[in-house]
Amino acid sequence: MREIIDVKPLKDYKLLLTFDNKEQKIKDMKPYLNKGVFKKLNNLNVFNSVKIAFGTISWGDIDMCADALYESSKEIKEDI
Repeated sequence: MREIIDVKPLKDYKLLLTFDNKEQKIKDMKPYLNKGVFKKLNNLNVFNSVKIAFGTISWGDIDMCADALYESSKEIKEDI
């Protein structure tokens, strides 16, 4: 089971995720922005408030599974 040890919000609703194996990946959150509780993330202040909680990412009442993020995020192949 993977854990996220660091998260940085990037431009264009992307996140730089650092996992416990030191691997870094990019998660594009744009596909989620019109779905359910994720609609709150359209507000950049809310999106940029992302934090680490219990080995995954959280925006207070919104969180995501670290393993799912690991599987669905893209490997970094260019400069961020």
